Amino acid sequence: MKTDIEIAQSADTWPIEKIVDQIGLSADEWEPYGRDKAKVQLSSSTQQNKLGKLILVTSINPTPAGEGKSTVTVGLADALMQQKRQTMVALREPSLGPVMGLKGGATGGGYSQVIPMADINMHFTGDFHALTSAHNTLAALIDNSLYQGNPLHLDPRRILWKRALDVNDRALRHATIGLGGPTSGIPREDGFDITVASELMAILTLSHNLDDMKQRISRIMIGYTYDKEPVTVADLGVEGAITTLLKDAIKPNLVQTLAHTPALIHGGPFANIAQGTNSILATKTALQLSDYTVTEAGFGADLGGEKFLDFKTPLLGKVPDTIVIVATVRALKMHGGEDKQHLTTPNLTALKQGLGNLGQHLKSMKRYGVPVVVAINQFTHDTAEELALVSDYAKSFGVDAYVADVWGQGGSGAQELATGVVQATERADYQDFKPLYQPEDDALVKINHIVQEIYGGHKAVLSAKAEKQLANFKQYGWDKLPIIMAKTQNSLTDDAKRFGAPTDFDIHIREFMPKLGAGFLVALTGSILTMPGLPKHPAALDIDIDSDGHITGLN
Repeated sequence: MKTDIEIAQSADTWPIEKIVDQIGLSADEWEPYGRDKAKVQLSSSTQQNKLGKLILVTSINPTPAGEGKSTVTVGLADALMQQKRQTMVALREPSLGPVMGLKGGATGGGYSQVIPMADINMHFTGDFHALTSAHNTLAALIDNSLYQGNPLHLDPRRILWKRALDVNDRALRHATIGLGGPTSGIPREDGFDITVASELMAILTLSHNLDDMKQRISRIMIGYTYDKEPVTVADLGVEGAITTLLKDAIKPNLVQTLAHTPALIHGGPFANIAQGTNSILATKTALQLSDYTVTEAGFGADLGGEKFLDFKTPLLGKVPDTIVIVATVRALKMHGGEDKQHLTTPNLTALKQGLGNLGQHLKSMKRYGVPVVVAINQFTHDTAEELALVSDYAKSFGVDAYVADVWGQGGSGAQELATGVVQATERADYQDFKPLYQPEDDALVKINHIVQEIYGGHKAVLSAKAEKQLANFKQYGWDKLPIIMAKTQNSLTDDAKRFGAPTDFDIHIREFMPKLGAGFLVALTGSILTMPGLPKHPAALDIDIDSDGHITGLN
């Protein structure tokens, strides 16, 4: 059986001009990045087009058994195209952290992939490199201001802006900089975040245009003065320079699926530490150029799904017409306590015990008033009895479930799912949409809505530091900002080892991080980290390249 990269390398890739013609872009609305990639920037006339239908793909809590959310997203889009429905995919760009670490790439799998797979999973069009450079340029400018007499009276102990790197590198979480004598800067404690956790990544994916991005960058809070007053990029006076470094990165990237469905891939914030969706520009561009846009939100519905609906939707100006929750029999058995080594053996008992995880996500997504369907991503060893059990369970919530074999068959394996999704979109009514909370709600009210209604938990418990922060934030109105929960993706709780659907738990918030440019308040829960580490056997150990440039081991 061919691997994902072998399938991608043997693909019949169309020249990007053919994809451009397929979606009707004019000559001034795109620029080529090699033979099979392009940057897109719609003209003002195109931007007036009516928006198509929006399909949001999310999932149960991920497990090592695999859910295949991106694979289903691509397969569903290909299936819609096979039904002669003009469709586009809108996805995030993969980060080198998981590509070289534990998770691997993020271009789908099998015969449901976006291509060129290797390029997208690595350097692509350089967006992440531009973001990393812009982030670290700002860091250098902050330290230079300290060195040059500190005219902003920044307190070196209270600088919030760290450095960034798009690699999982635990050794850089905490660092001391400025050592080496008087000419080497002001010594202070610092650290690194992974690039996808940078506020610049969030800003890139939330900006409507360059002007909007520059305004957002100007609002970034970089730290506090000795008098504990906030200091922003506007105070430093470098928003123009930082925006300039991102002038090309703000443009969405156009590629294709194996079946030549147009795909926009842009931005890559993680859903466990940021908002977890592709850019506003990419999603809206796809909506303006197609009748159906299939997009995904990172990790499970408790993270990416909630953030898409409560945070991205108001900025996008478009409510999803249907929500697709991806589940696998394998993952549900793990949520029911089955060991990873025994997932190919039928086990209806474990499956029944694990279905509660799917149930919590069905309840939480249905409460928004958007039609919901379940996609059962089929694996080889799934039995008819197991698949039927999942389907019947979904129906007990009034939700239709469809088995899809997109890894092995591409769009052909998702025809019933595509038909069901289209029927669901026709039932959608914008007036039925019910946000989880109101903008004027206090931060703790918003957080408890998330904990209780999305996670199925009891309440949020704040550390002494978090309580003090919220009290201080009130004087600036930051306690009214939307909430982005930084939480483990593996569980509905803040404990990565608690599978299934627990109910007897609190969510522990250790601190808050105000992201004024992005426009949200990050709540750090449990032991979540903004700079992950590599596993004992990182994926990088399996990746190789020969003298002809032929890559192996990338997945």
